[in-house]
Amino acid sequence: MISVNNLSVQFTGTNLFDHVTFNIGDHERIGLVGMNGAGKSTLLKILCGRQEPESGTLVIAAGQTVGYLPQEMVPDSVGTVLQEALTAFSQVDDLEREQERLTAEIAARTDYDSIEYTRLLERHNEVTEHLAMIEGSRRQEQAEKVLLGLGFKHSDFERPVSVFSGGWQMRVELAKLLLRHPDFLLLDEPTNHLDIVSIQWLENYLASYSGAVVLVSHDRTFLDNITKRTIEITAGRIYDYKCSYSEYVVQMQERRASQMAQLTNQQRQVAQIEAFIERFRYKATKAKQVQSRVKMLERMEEIRIDEVSTESIHFQFPPAPHSGKIVVEAQHLGKAYGDNQVFDGVDFLLTAGRKVAFVGRNGEGKSTMAKIIVGDINDYTGTFRLGAGVQLGYYAQNQAAMLNLEKTVFETIDDIAQGDIRPKIRNILGSFLFGDDDVDKKVKVLSGGEKARLALAKLLLTPSNLLILDEPTNHLDMNSKDILKNALLQYTGTLIVVSHDRDFLCGLTDELYEFRDGAVHEFKGDIMEFLENSQNIQSTQNNQSIQNNQKVPTASKQAYEQSKERERERRRLQNVVKQKEREIETLEAEITARDAILATGAPQSADFYKEYQALKEQLEEKMGEWEEAVIAAEV
Repeated sequence: MISVNNLSVQFTGTNLFDHVTFNIGDHERIGLVGMNGAGKSTLLKILCGRQEPESGTLVIAAGQTVGYLPQEMVPDSVGTVLQEALTAFSQVDDLEREQERLTAEIAARTDYDSIEYTRLLERHNEVTEHLAMIEGSRRQEQAEKVLLGLGFKHSDFERPVSVFSGGWQMRVELAKLLLRHPDFLLLDEPTNHLDIVSIQWLENYLASYSGAVVLVSHDRTFLDNITKRTIEITAGRIYDYKCSYSEYVVQMQERRASQMAQLTNQQRQVAQIEAFIERFRYKATKAKQVQSRVKMLERMEEIRIDEVSTESIHFQFPPAPHSGKIVVEAQHLGKAYGDNQVFDGVDFLLTAGRKVAFVGRNGEGKSTMAKIIVGDINDYTGTFRLGAGVQLGYYAQNQAAMLNLEKTVFETIDDIAQGDIRPKIRNILGSFLFGDDDVDKKVKVLSGGEKARLALAKLLLTPSNLLILDEPTNHLDMNSKDILKNALLQYTGTLIVVSHDRDFLCGLTDELYEFRDGAVHEFKGDIMEFLENSQNIQSTQNNQSIQNNQKVPTASKQAYEQSKERERERRRLQNVVKQKEREIETLEAEITARDAILATGAPQSADFYKEYQALKEQLEEKMGEWEEAVIAAEV
């Protein structure tokens, strides 16, 4: 068990954690959630010992190990992929020596009923079990199994780690961590460098993992498929929910609505008490009652409303110019890098207005195809052409890295803005959360999320009717991903999106192209239908058919249903906000009309004043309901 007691951490004068206390059990599955900057990554660093809290204690049970995968790191591997993975077993020698020492000590002792003897036995069992998982001739077998699960091929095993991209090197680090099999596994955005197939493999691996798992992730489906407990970090405090992420969202909205109601009641009570004090302050006969109410106010604990981020990017793509019916056409298309034939013999036809996804393992050619379409790659075989009137908009996978680090945020947009767009640059940047203090910052000081938002902002400056997005959700938080998805749903042009985020793709596209084994396979349907179909095919191939035609819902299907339910709930909440706004507008109009009558100075009836006051009370009530609805809709 890990026990955290009265943990406090400050950052730039703000309490990231303020006397936080919680425990992590030996086999728990926990998701850490909260706004960007709330302290999720900091908490993981504290749990693994890479950062010290300012106060409080962290206690880890004797003999238990902690493994940590950061969001980003600079691996310094010098060996091959397999050699590097096998370094995870370097602890075996230490464990064997400890096992020998414990065995000898147990044999020498005779205090069989003592606590010390019991602890020796328990530790001996722990070491023996750990060795059983990573011991002997199965080391290479286990290493290869994990590497294959994370997307490597057998042919990659003898290649130096240094020749792989940063994302693939992070996969090697994840493989090493999994092979070490720590008692507590701390993962900070582990899916950032994985494709859908590898993410699903990791989900299955973690489902049977014998230790505890603590995750930070912006992938809703990944969290839902793994976690059974959610810890929210907000305003220096934590809230502990014994449920998955989607269930947490519902309970969190209920909690904040309850807080709003409690605060409203408290404010009403305070107003009544203050009115009594003010009315009878100078009456001797009421002095005792006045003092009693003064003390009541002093003892009253102020109800705090948890911070709710009202910041979110808000934009929509410009109307798509007209294009011909055929947007992209390829015949017998092939591309090779040296001896590596990425794909060959691909026939591909995309008509105007379609929204499609490219899916498949990394390295199978999704980004390569995108680069051929936009003209970045020209040395292919076969034929390829863009249709008449096609205007391209392209967000590359490394788009954020392609920004000029020495330019400011404003200069980055100003360099490509033309015509009547130029006076609107600050407004555009503002819609992507770049305030007046941010526009003069150099790109090199921006976070990964800020660079991603800046790269997306560039897409708005030139209207397009073919939009190609390669992993656009990397570094975006859940709220920003939702807004980008809604903007794409309203986009009137043709869309090609490469993404490993199942929740993002769900409902966005209705056709997929799977890149697999040097070919491209078309699939008519949604990402969840595709994944379910793939699982069914795999099950058939493995002779694991479901008996008596009783179909058990798959995790992907459940995630699909949950995603559809979230979409329905989001639309319902947005409709509630709009309804409240219409009711408020009606009441304000009626009050304004009565204000105009009162301004004339003409005497009015008692009913007029009664109705006037009732309208104001209704307006106040509706404003409260609107605030609650806005909070619920923005979460």
